[in-house]
Amino acid sequence: MKKLLVLITGYWLLVTSAHSAEFRAALVADMDTGEVIFQSNADLQTYPASLTKIMTMYLAFDALRAGRLRLDDRLIVSRTAAAAPPVRLGLAAGSTISVDDALRAIAVHSSNDVARALAENLQGGRETSFAQMMTDVARQIGLTQTNFENASGLPNDDHMSSARDMALLAMATWQHFPEFRHYFALRTFTWEGRTHTSGNRLLRYFPGATGMKTGFTNAARFCLVGSAERNGRNLMVVILGSPDRDTRHRVSVRLLNAAFAGEYIPQPTATVPALRTTSPQPQATGPVATGHTGVQFGAFGSRAAADTQITRVRQITGLSAAASQSGNLWRVRASGISEAAAQNACNQFRSAGHECFIFR
Repeated sequence: MKKLLVLITGYWLLVTSAHSAEFRAALVADMDTGEVIFQSNADLQTYPASLTKIMTMYLAFDALRAGRLRLDDRLIVSRTAAAAPPVRLGLAAGSTISVDDALRAIAVHSSNDVARALAENLQGGRETSFAQMMTDVARQIGLTQTNFENASGLPNDDHMSSARDMALLAMATWQHFPEFRHYFALRTFTWEGRTHTSGNRLLRYFPGATGMKTGFTNAARFCLVGSAERNGRNLMVVILGSPDRDTRHRVSVRLLNAAFAGEYIPQPTATVPALRTTSPQPQATGPVATGHTGVQFGAFGSRAAADTQITRVRQITGLSAAASQSGNLWRVRASGISEAAAQNACNQFRSAGHECFIFR
């Protein structure tokens, strides 16, 4: 019995040592049921790097479904967004990019400038406000070990998550927005004549791969959320802190193959609670405050009537409009916003039964 105990102890030390050399944390789960098939250090708080962008895209999907954003809307790129650290698509300040192209650039190229532009356009020009909303929604979904400080996963000591939370986020995105899953499955994205290739090697080399996202910073090392389908079963693997791309890919393939085959994957915990996620409340994302477009919400014969309209505009759209006198009329306008924000605000206002028009 003593010999058997020594053998078992030695085996687990070997397994733990092998895992620690390949990643900081990992988890494999069923994306439909939440069943956890394998976990190692799943609750360890560490840096998620660009896996963060899954949440950025989640909030964009929420805005698209709610009609606050359209795929053909143009996002204005601010100076701050254009100056984001690499990886960048290379957008110039004052340029625009469609929401559809922005989502593709984020999913495939992991473009930090595009992620910041999307965040600013969705949350009043302030990435910090968007990051707070990301954390709030994370709590609603069920993430308990995550705090977001930016929309990209750029280095920040307080920007933390865990393998379990990243798995919950991936499962929530998969379940809540099936109509947008194809963005995570893109292998390439072409912008201004240059084709960018996804860093997710599963998409090219793993049969049945369906998505999701990779990430890297010096502190986070190499990270991955990968998903695949076989015989109607959808599984995901989360890898945090691999030492290099090759190890990340090799481990993800090994764990997915074992899970699909129903093989026993050694792990310290035999019984693991299933992942559980909930649908959050729709987010009241506000329009960006920087741009070259505006909306006129009417002209009135008195300042009192204009002030009433200003209140109505704020209640319906969240915009801070202002009244200016032109001859005998008071015009109610919101100026200096993005084209996408103007379109969204005007659509909301018209849906409430009021007239408006966009000016540039």
